[in-house]
Amino acid sequence: MKLDLPPPSSLARGAASSFAPEQRAPAAIPAYLEKVYWWAYVHPNAVRVFERPWLVNLILFGNYAKLRDAALRDIGKDAPGATLQVACVYGDLTPRLRLCVAPDGALHVVDVLPVQLANLRAKLPPDERVALFQYDSAALGFADASYERVLLFFLLHEMPENVRRRTLAEAYRVLKPGGKIVLVDYHRPNQANPLRRPMQALLRRLEPFAEDLWQHELRDYFPADAEFSSVRKETHFGGLYQKVVLVRAE
Repeated sequence: MKLDLPPPSSLARGAASSFAPEQRAPAAIPAYLEKVYWWAYVHPNAVRVFERPWLVNLILFGNYAKLRDAALRDIGKDAPGATLQVACVYGDLTPRLRLCVAPDGALHVVDVLPVQLANLRAKLPPDERVALFQYDSAALGFADASYERVLLFFLLHEMPENVRRRTLAEAYRVLKPGGKIVLVDYHRPNQANPLRRPMQALLRRLEPFAEDLWQHELRDYFPADAEFSSVRKETHFGGLYQKVVLVRAE
């Protein structure tokens, strides 16, 4: 697959470039992503199929806007400093996230897939505060303590456990003391949720790494020495989804 996408550093514009790392070679696409998720993210046809608001909302049983807004509330309005979104997202999460950034702030989005970065770039208006980078979430190209906040929206369930742990270790590493990590993802549904068994069967077939999140708290995937001053968790839609907000200790 070949896509006409500029190198990462050329996607950094204006004010955002002052936060940007030195240019480096684009990250290689992980083998598990090509094997398991070629149909959803890797193949160019995936964007044409899934970049539809009604379909994104249907996949989340009508909860996309609710979960999106729950995440953005923790980003806040006129968010100062630098915000990092780890992985592109179908739908309008990132365009709305851009509106949360302060006039003198910066928004970085990293993704390992060129096709996803190109799709996101087409959804965003020109904005000198925004920069996109083709980096691997498990090996970010940013300095320690670079960001005031980091957002991961329905990413962790798509990763093998070892990649998930490295990704969260990187998110913690680039977060400033006192900064927050916002995680939105799947969660073990309540016993009374009628979708519990159908979702379990569906995830086992299409999302082979997702059921891990039914068995463990997201906090458990961070390094043992990661220190947080607070960890706040809320669940949605009968427990099927969760939002976890962690504030790094100062």
